[in-house]
Amino acid sequence: MKKKMILGTMLLMLILSLFLYSCAGPEVIHADDSQATPEKVGAVVQANNQFAFDLYAKYNAQEGNIFFSPYSVSTALAMTYEGARGQTAEEMQKVFYFPEESVRRPGSAKIYNDLNKRDKDYQLNTANALWAQKDYQFSNEFLQIVESYYGGKVTNLDFVGETEKSRITINNWVEEQTNGKIKDLISPSGVNAVTRLILTNAVYFKGDWVLKFDKKKTHEADFKSPGQTVKAQMMSLAGEKAKFNYIETEELQMIELPYEGEELSMLILLPKEETLGTLEKSLSLTKLNEWKKGLQEEKIDVYLPKFKFETKYLMAGDLAGMGMPTAFTWPGADFSGMDGTKNLYIGQVIHQAYVEVDEEGTEAAAATAVMMMFGAARSNLFMADHPFIFIIQEKATGNILFLGRVTDPTK
Repeated sequence: MKKKMILGTMLLMLILSLFLYSCAGPEVIHADDSQATPEKVGAVVQANNQFAFDLYAKYNAQEGNIFFSPYSVSTALAMTYEGARGQTAEEMQKVFYFPEESVRRPGSAKIYNDLNKRDKDYQLNTANALWAQKDYQFSNEFLQIVESYYGGKVTNLDFVGETEKSRITINNWVEEQTNGKIKDLISPSGVNAVTRLILTNAVYFKGDWVLKFDKKKTHEADFKSPGQTVKAQMMSLAGEKAKFNYIETEELQMIELPYEGEELSMLILLPKEETLGTLEKSLSLTKLNEWKKGLQEEKIDVYLPKFKFETKYLMAGDLAGMGMPTAFTWPGADFSGMDGTKNLYIGQVIHQAYVEVDEEGTEAAAATAVMMMFGAARSNLFMADHPFIFIIQEKATGNILFLGRVTDPTK
């Protein structure tokens, strides 16, 4: 009887331990931040933030909403950069402002660990992973560096024989890491038989406002955008408790809305004019830091529209245009730090993001995938897996007899 009681108690403790572990969330790899210092973390943050404004400047000429995670993009490309050499590495460093190895690696590790710390008043987590062709030989040193400093473990897949299954596996991982907000990151045409490695980052955030908006006071109001006025659900927060860090200049108003725990906040930059043109031209990391220094707590009545949207960017052309074309060129790209050859190049960088802001707070998620392709095989592959044009001609004269296109071969 005594043995049964002991076994029963042990079983109960085991079940309780498993329950508590599951409540704590998925296991997170602890990156090696033993050599990190505040200065090294600051250098990595400075690089990320400078890239953030560079990329925003690249997109602000486009119409519509913009939303992306510079941290996710920088982290995915930082892992990729660990395998870059020569001109490829030089160009990537200039675009992303990566600091030297002794600063970049421990600084990145510390940031990764801090983002994944437990016992927060909000949800914030990030994860990295490598997905490698099972029979392709990658450098053990490269894989070890990525795991040690970025927490990115490698999983072997079969992009050649099980292309679709491999894609679904990666997409499922991304969806799980982002609490279901980022789905189908990689499209069916994004993976093929020459894919050799995919480097992924995912980041998820959910936080409640310190001061929540009253849902009963949310009302329909005009929101003026270039060329049109739309009806938006406008949230409002007023009263004696409505005190926020705030600054007003000749060109803008800026307010800081903190999330519970007071460790994270949302900065909102509202231009005095009804368009963003002038503000976007002057926007820079230096300017932002200048405005942030001027923030002071004031009583402010806040009106903010509820919003929710998703974005998706195929960044190969954008990043190449920002100064790193060699990484996307074969022959020419040098990622010999990954496999000891110059056969790999970046085929595409895919970034997808989601954001929702309401009376309670904010939920945001993003994921990035860097698609490493095997360049030496490109000349041996013709995969007509997307729309194409076809011509039937007289071979001797070149006379075109028929001309057509295929957008859906099933119809």
